[in-house]
Amino acid sequence: MTWFVVVGAVAVTLLVQCPAQAQELKKISLDDVSALGLSVQADAGIKTEGSASIRITTAWPTTVCLGEVSGLDVENAQLVFKAKVKTDLEGDAFLEMWVQVGGGNYFSKGMNDPAKGKSDWKTIQTQFQFQKGQKPDNVTLNIVINGKGSLWIDDIVLSKEPLK
Repeated sequence: MTWFVVVGAVAVTLLVQCPAQAQELKKISLDDVSALGLSVQADAGIKTEGSASIRITTAWPTTVCLGEVSGLDVENAQLVFKAKVKTDLEGDAFLEMWVQVGGGNYFSKGMNDPAKGKSDWKTIQTQFQFQKGQKPDNVTLNIVINGKGSLWIDDIVLSKEPLK
């Protein structure tokens, strides 16, 4: 019986002193940027305003951050994030807005009317309502692509509207 206790104590000591080794499942080399399956570039040939749009080409579903905004005065109002998109996708795409308010993170996703498949320019949007006393600390603007293919985005507008 004492022998089992000693062997057990030694085994526990060895387990504590010798942490399990991590097993590498896959290594992804970034020597070639195409390994990311994502390309973001200006496209002067396809646009709705200005000198170019942004073309996003992806090999799989992805989210691309389009920017962050702080210092907005939108208390007791609705913040509306709109953009024009043109798609050549196997899947759909919509706008997403992450809002930091009072230490918390909240989001709004424009999934009600996404851009789908192969489409010409379409305005998509999402909105976030702020009640009296609520002001955003920071707002992150994203485009979410559920699928693969290309998407052009242009004419991004962030506006303030009265609550309805």
